[in-house]
Amino acid sequence: MIQQQGSNRVYSRVTDEQGRSVIRVEGTNRDENRAFIYMARHFHKLGLPVPELYSVSEDEMTYTQEDLGDTLLFDAIKNGRETGNFNETERTLLERTLRALAHIQVEGAKDFDWSICFPVPEMDERAIRWDLNYFKYCFLKGTKIEFSEPKLEDDFDKLVCTLSAAGGLCSVSASGLSTFLYRDFQSRNVMIKDGKPYFIDFQGGRKGPTQYDVASFLWQAKANIPASLREELIDAYLDELKKFQPCMAESEWRAALPHFVLLRTLQVLGAYGYRGYFERKPHFLESIPNALINFEEIFTQNPELQQEYPTLFLLSKYLPRTTVNRRSTDGQSQCQALVVTIYSFSFKRGIPADESGNGGGYVFDCRSTHNPGKYDEYKALTGLDQPVIDFLEKDGEILTFLNSVYALVDHHAERFIERGFDHLQVAFGCTGGQHRSVYCAEHLAQHLKEKFNVQIELIHRERGIYHKW
Repeated sequence: MIQQQGSNRVYSRVTDEQGRSVIRVEGTNRDENRAFIYMARHFHKLGLPVPELYSVSEDEMTYTQEDLGDTLLFDAIKNGRETGNFNETERTLLERTLRALAHIQVEGAKDFDWSICFPVPEMDERAIRWDLNYFKYCFLKGTKIEFSEPKLEDDFDKLVCTLSAAGGLCSVSASGLSTFLYRDFQSRNVMIKDGKPYFIDFQGGRKGPTQYDVASFLWQAKANIPASLREELIDAYLDELKKFQPCMAESEWRAALPHFVLLRTLQVLGAYGYRGYFERKPHFLESIPNALINFEEIFTQNPELQQEYPTLFLLSKYLPRTTVNRRSTDGQSQCQALVVTIYSFSFKRGIPADESGNGGGYVFDCRSTHNPGKYDEYKALTGLDQPVIDFLEKDGEILTFLNSVYALVDHHAERFIERGFDHLQVAFGCTGGQHRSVYCAEHLAQHLKEKFNVQIELIHRERGIYHKW
């Protein structure tokens, strides 16, 4: 079996006694299968880089195809994705992929039977509204964030009109030929074999504009491609596209691109909401923060869009600071930010229990630092009182201790937010739960609230004090 992240199709590698292998695919939708089968045969006949189709079952629900190995482009550019610094090999792979895209978009459209496409033959206004509603109903409404639906629909209307006016929905190139829109063109749908990119999972393709695929690829949520490299890759892509369309209006193509980036980002958030919140697939929940960053950057890098789509602009500023997680309580779905519960306590009374039921988290022992409680003038005070604060900070041990705590807890909070977890607990213990542990709990709460969008529950157990903000 070959694990798939988003597809409902079942993939497996079948190997014979001689070690030869094929990929077997079992689909769930006959029309979708028929679209892929037709496209694979059509593209392969034209010499385009797709897997060769070997056999198809009589009911067209199962087929076998060429085994291209195990290297996804997504994995081949791992260093660049994780660091933001793409080496020469990774840059070459990205450029080769985009140049190959131009071929499948234009050459692949020759003598193409668009009626076979699934679920629609072309990208029209109705198809765009499906994507916009995908965002509204499967992501935005799931976050429980308040927004004006009429104003959001005004932005949607403007986006459709802008794409139409810019020629965005015109799927006929400058040369008079239709172009193929891959639809889900991203690095997980590109295989690398012998240094060459091969395209897979194009069954959602249809007649459509070329900008959409470029937006899908270069603004993929986890691709982490810096703006400067994006520009280089766009230049390379257009250089290849002009070989087929020498009279294309490059300025018009570029002017329409940010609108397609916005459309694709909204569609992706809708998909992540559906696959993550409803189907409970962790990979998609983990991708939401990256997609939200892209959403915000679209308006930062294209300020002219801020006035054109004011409601979406406001959402782009708010949503990245409101990373949400969906969980089920008594059969009802809820959305909330990460909750961090912070305790101060006395070891004499035991470590606080984790009421969330998740377990884990941190327990820090503050007893290695200088204890104000040993001195009469501080015995009646707590870590909330200025004389105790001054004592601890002048001594300095507590500050060194907290710097180490911040490094550990920051990493945990960041990863929990990325992965959509809903709770983290941190507890500070000392001798009486009065001075050092109270000081540390207060300062960690303030530190996390300033650095992350989290909800804080601060509990000084031995003092009977509870704060929530």
